[in-house]
Amino acid sequence: MVTVETPSPDEAGAVADLWVALARDQRRHGSHLRGEANYAAVRASMARHAADGSLTVARDEDGDLVGFVRYGIDSGPLTQDATRGVVRDLFVVPSRRREGVGGTLLDAAESCLRDRGAEVITLDAMARNDDAVRFYERRGYRPHRIEFELEVETDKRSRRDR
Repeated sequence: MVTVETPSPDEAGAVADLWVALARDQRRHGSHLRGEANYAAVRASMARHAADGSLTVARDEDGDLVGFVRYGIDSGPLTQDATRGVVRDLFVVPSRRREGVGGTLLDAAESCLRDRGAEVITLDAMARNDDAVRFYERRGYRPHRIEFELEVETDKRSRRDR
């Protein structure tokens, strides 16, 4: 059994630690994010999201963090015909997956986004992360856009790959 709640901004470091684990896990699916190199920026972002109520954590029976979801209303510079909520990150520690923790976190994010006026909710998943794709599809999410990537030969890449 887990509980979900908005963490205090003081817990941003603990949530950032989970984000680093997320980034590390996503590299096997083709992500280019470097977890540790982004720790300071992610910690600051988590503190801001906790302060404005757009970060939810899952805690186990002992109060330990076992997952989080970060979300918000898209406030980009372009006018759209629908208010778009965005789920930016969803992560559950591997030992607690397939227990409903991810669904509980996503429920909390969707509810908060609806309360803030979202008419549609978007999220990203790595194309090769079959488990995540199935999870989101079971929840009713459908592909909306597709991102393509081309690996370009550069001096930097060829040196790094040696």
